[in-house]
Amino acid sequence: MDGLSPVYSHAEVYDAFYEGRDRPYEAEEASRSRMMAKHVKERNASASSLLDVACGTGRNLGYFAEAFEHVEGMDLSEDMLRVAGKRLPGVPLHRGDMQDFHLDRRFDAITCLFSSIAYLDDAEQLNTAMRCFGRHLNPGGVIVLEPWYLPEKVQAGRVTSDVVTINGQTIARVSHTVLEGRVFRMDAHFVVADSETGIQHFTDLHLLTMFTRQEYETAVAEAGVASVEFVETGQGGPGLFIGVKPS
Repeated sequence: MDGLSPVYSHAEVYDAFYEGRDRPYEAEEASRSRMMAKHVKERNASASSLLDVACGTGRNLGYFAEAFEHVEGMDLSEDMLRVAGKRLPGVPLHRGDMQDFHLDRRFDAITCLFSSIAYLDDAEQLNTAMRCFGRHLNPGGVIVLEPWYLPEKVQAGRVTSDVVTINGQTIARVSHTVLEGRVFRMDAHFVVADSETGIQHFTDLHLLTMFTRQEYETAVAEAGVASVEFVETGQGGPGLFIGVKPS
């Protein structure tokens, strides 16, 4: 994970783009977060604390705060954390690398969503990250990991486009995806326009490693969990890997 994609330094644009797309974004994210919380509670009914790794601008963390007494977030992007701090005053937020972070407490649940784990370069980095997760997990704690699509399910060679207008700002994104060995590469161009600042343009690059199911299962086991299960999430999603640390 050599660096952040440029869009993660444009946190307001990121937030507005996904909020403004023609679909019930807030309702979908609330439903997703409740589903994640349900998976945790089914495996640890007394779970009261949660760490969301790669928390971004904190949308999901806000919903997790409804289900857990204590929540914290961590992300590599200062700009994403800045917006998350505005959204979630009083919630502890940490800047850190998922492979090597050191917080002063353990948690009953750790989540890592939106395929953020796939920004790691190889299985060694994946294993290192999961060992770090495990060190921050209480006995009986639950890891919920949303992977990138498994190699047999990845679709590349696609062009997609979206234009949204929200709060007086218009954002256009055009993206193209290709496969480069074990890496899914997405190049995107953003054009952002509003009446005050005019038009700005930036390019974005995402390199997502296509780990196998066995690599994910081996890595989650590195966190010290007793067993790892894969849960289908439907609606074309990549599924979840869930592990529980023995109590």
